[in-house]
Amino acid sequence: METEAKVRKPRICIWRDLNMHHMSIIEKAETAEELKCVLAEFFYLQDIECNPRAAVLLELYFYTIQFCRDHGFTREQTSCFFSIVKELHQTCLETPLGNLESCYRYFTDLLMCHSARRPPFSIDLFNQEQVQQITDYVVNTYFRHFKLYKYVFTPQVRLDISISYEGLDEPDTLMEEQSPRDSEEGPSAVDEEETDAENVKVLETPTAPLKEYIRAQLSEELSQLRSSVQEKLQESADTFSAKLATLEEPSSKKPAKGKGKRK
Repeated sequence: METEAKVRKPRICIWRDLNMHHMSIIEKAETAEELKCVLAEFFYLQDIECNPRAAVLLELYFYTIQFCRDHGFTREQTSCFFSIVKELHQTCLETPLGNLESCYRYFTDLLMCHSARRPPFSIDLFNQEQVQQITDYVVNTYFRHFKLYKYVFTPQVRLDISISYEGLDEPDTLMEEQSPRDSEEGPSAVDEEETDAENVKVLETPTAPLKEYIRAQLSEELSQLRSSVQEKLQESADTFSAKLATLEEPSSKKPAKGKGKRK
């Protein structure tokens, strides 16, 4: 998924992050360890032992300076290319979504801004050969591992959901109600063992209160349903008895056959 957080306009970035004083100190660093210590001090990355992001960022800065040294870049060119890489990395982190294409376009715009003489919009700091070298290096290092940089520096979002039910006691309240109160003589060893077992059972089954609540509601519903069925059966029986009595009344009032009046 491609997205652009905002449109960045390329600007001349010479001496933006590394000024003349920084470059003079960097040139004095002869070994790799000395150079890493200098960069860590400049950009506050001393906590690499406990901060993986700082360690990755320090490696990115170190190899950028090393590339400039290997290709004989001047102080101005080194400072400019370092800021280009830093700007590229910041653009990568503007959004947690995929923005590879927009980052590459911004990188090429920045590079072209420093390879053509059009004051005050661009300067010819890098020649055509150096532009090709820089492009190959950034593509084969940063963009080849673009997703890894995105994964390391994108904050991980975690969602914690807490559900509460109306009429259901909170777990802490439930545990307090289930724990026996201390008597005047103090609880016995058996009572303590039973209490511990009950507490462990409650902790091991956090859904037990919910199950008990559902069971109680179901029992109440079944009891109401049973009462309703009994009432309907009784009404049907009463209605049937009334109809039967109505049918029997005329037959009982008829006179008996063969009987005359006495004179």
